[in-house]
Amino acid sequence: MKKEAVKDYFILNEELISTKNMEIFENINKPYIYEVIRVIEGVPLFLEEHLDRMKKTAKIMDYNIDKTETEIRKDIKKLIQENQVRNSNIKLLCLDLEGKGQVFLTYFIESYHSNDKIYNEGVHTTLYNFGIEDPNTKISDVSFRERVDKKIKNKNAFEAFLVNKDGNITKGSRFDMFFVRGQKVYTVPYEKILLNVTRNHIINICEKINLELIEETIHVEDLYKIDGGFMIGTSINVIPIKSVDEFTYESLSDPIINKIKDMYLKEIKEYIDVNKLKWI
Repeated sequence: MKKEAVKDYFILNEELISTKNMEIFENINKPYIYEVIRVIEGVPLFLEEHLDRMKKTAKIMDYNIDKTETEIRKDIKKLIQENQVRNSNIKLLCLDLEGKGQVFLTYFIESYHSNDKIYNEGVHTTLYNFGIEDPNTKISDVSFRERVDKKIKNKNAFEAFLVNKDGNITKGSRFDMFFVRGQKVYTVPYEKILLNVTRNHIINICEKINLELIEETIHVEDLYKIDGGFMIGTSINVIPIKSVDEFTYESLSDPIINKIKDMYLKEIKEYIDVNKLKWI
C-alpha cells in the first residue's frame, strides 16, 4: 500500500517513528482491519464506539487484536501530542505480516476537509456495480478501492454507491447514505452493513424526532421515487445528495435532512465539550 501516514510521526506497535521512515507500509499488500477516527479540537470523536467496532470487525474475521483498548488510547494521545495536531483523521490499522507478527499502526492520514460549497450545493454521486460477499467487515481491498476511485473520477462524482448483482444499492464506497421519501427515512438493512458509528447516531436522531426509519435496500430502478438523500461519514458529517447519475433531488431544501444535520452537529459539540479535558 502507499505510504499514507502524514505529519511528523506515526506509531508502530507503541514505537514512535518519523514519517521519513515509512518502509513498513510497502509490506502491506493484503486486506487489513482498520478504523478511521476524526479528531476535533484534540478530541477523538466517539472513540469508544470506534474501538468497539474495530473489535467486532476482528471477531467477524476470526482474528484477535493483541493491543488493549488502554494501549490504543495511549498511542492516540501520544500521536496527537507529538504531532501537535488538533484537527485531522487518525487511522488504526492491524494485520499480521510475515516475519513481523501482528502489526498495529496508529497514524494521521490525509483528511478530507469539507467546505461550505458541498453543504450549500450538495454533491453528485454515481453507481458502481460490485457484489460484496461480506460488507460487515472493516477491511481494505486496495485493488477494489482503485477501481471505484477511477469510476468516481470519470463521472466527476463525490462518491459511488455500490450495487449488487440484483440491482440493489448496498452501501457507499466510503460513506453511508440515507434516502428520504415523504416523512420516511430509508437506510440499508442492519445486517447488510458494518455497524457504522455515525450511522448509529443518525438512526438515534431519527428516533428522537419520531421519524419512521425503514431498513430496506433501494433498487436502482426506484431512484426516481425518492425525494432526496444524504451521506454521512467520519469526516463529512451530513452532506446532501443533489444527484445520483441522471437522477436529481432537492435534498438541500428538505426539512427532514436539515433537521437531522443540525441535531448531529449538536451531538458532536456536546461530545467534545464533555471529553476535552481527558485529552489535554
